[in-house]
Amino acid sequence: MSKKLQNNGRWESSRMMLPEHREQYLSRKNQHQEPVKPELPSKEELELIRDSVLLPMILTIVDKNSTEIGLSSYSLKSLYLKASQVLMARIHMDLSEVRKKLKAKNIKVFQEERIDSALYYRFVCRGYEDTFAIVRDVARAEISMRISKYVSDMFRNSDN
Repeated sequence: MSKKLQNNGRWESSRMMLPEHREQYLSRKNQHQEPVKPELPSKEELELIRDSVLLPMILTIVDKNSTEIGLSSYSLKSLYLKASQVLMARIHMDLSEVRKKLKAKNIKVFQEERIDSALYYRFVCRGYEDTFAIVRDVARAEISMRISKYVSDMFRNSDN
């Protein structure tokens, strides 16, 4: 730090650094502590991250198909529309649950980039930062399996 910035109050002011951050910075500087390495995310947390990426895609696909069916002239159009609404409601409930769990575990997921063959997401889990990547073909297969599972669960619940 240059001499002009020392003891002139400008570096210490809240314009450059919040008081809480200044105190934390000074305590770390004085204690010469080794930074604590963040803990790697567990398998359950990685599955939550994957679900937070896939469920919005599934919801979009079902919504798009529902819109296409709504514009069609199928004789069973109303049945398909009702089924897709029930399906979207269940997917949305699962997505809300995943988001609550992510928030409770202090995990944040950010879409980074989409390259032709893969989707990349950055996530922060208790201070640990990393990238989550999923190949488009794997995402398609997973989405197809999940939609099939939702549909079979929907009819299984209606049988009871």
